Amino acid sequence: MVGAARAVTMVGMETPFPTSTPRTVPHDTDGGGHTVQVEQLAAEITAGVPVRLLDVRWRLNQPEGRPEYLAGHLPGAVYVDLERELARVGRPEEGRHPLPDLADLQTSVRRWGVREGERIVVYDDNDGVAAARAWWLLRRHGVDVRVLDGGFRAWLGAGFRLERSDRGVRKGDLTLTPTDAGIATIDEAALAPRTGVLIDARAPQHYRGQVPGLDPVAGHIPGAVNIPTVSYIAPGGTLRSPGEIRDVLAQHGVAPDADIVLTCSSGIPSAHSALALAVAGIPSRIFPGSWSQWSRSPGRPVAVGPTPADVIGAV
Repeated sequence: MVGAARAVTMVGMETPFPTSTPRTVPHDTDGGGHTVQVEQLAAEITAGVPVRLLDVRWRLNQPEGRPEYLAGHLPGAVYVDLERELARVGRPEEGRHPLPDLADLQTSVRRWGVREGERIVVYDDNDGVAAARAWWLLRRHGVDVRVLDGGFRAWLGAGFRLERSDRGVRKGDLTLTPTDAGIATIDEAALAPRTGVLIDARAPQHYRGQVPGLDPVAGHIPGAVNIPTVSYIAPGGTLRSPGEIRDVLAQHGVAPDADIVLTCSSGIPSAHSALALAVAGIPSRIFPGSWSQWSRSPGRPVAVGPTPADVIGAV
């Protein structure tokens, strides 16, 4: 739990929250309960609300985020290792970031010190893409968790304090709820363009198969519509408004009541798209293996080019 004690800033000086920080906790009117603004989070911490902060810094080209965490993090935040705790080592045909087993995720949650009754907030320094993986995994197992809108950069930009050094916490007691909700299998993803909408959240060059990636074949699942997850990110790194998110979908011909399945490279960016859609009040499911599983499944068709259905071959 994060208290209201002083912490060490990036420049090594002690500083409290700015005096303009509100002393009452504002009502959560943003993000449909899925995100929290930095001012609101600071107010909750200052007011002594039990908040568990989880630092999920990760990038595809820099998967180990602990050095950045140790250099400076939100006061009381615990580091979460996406590669080892929000994924597991699986067989190649499962994709690059298979979902963790429930028992392993339960162990991790308690290692992070998460206790019943705490408010959980996750953040990163990459526009919420990695934090959304934690949000999605925990939400589907019955945990009330929010993503810090704008993440580490928004907190830093607001002038709020940082802590440097590791954070040891007492073992938590939160119990996860077993579920299969929110997931689409590889066969359901294949059918999604006919039964609803399959949205590919990758950058256009990867969707079109123009650049080699980390997977054996380049391209996309036939019928998938390309809506990069960055489409939902405002210039300042926060999520766009619910109305703007719905407009993005409308521009690609996607109705908000469609049966939406999300895919990406290996299940990470699609979690961010799921967060954006949830903020807009739109449900979705994720194909966790995404292209990294599809491209390793013999016989699966492969499409390239800017349109959904340019099939040129098979895996």
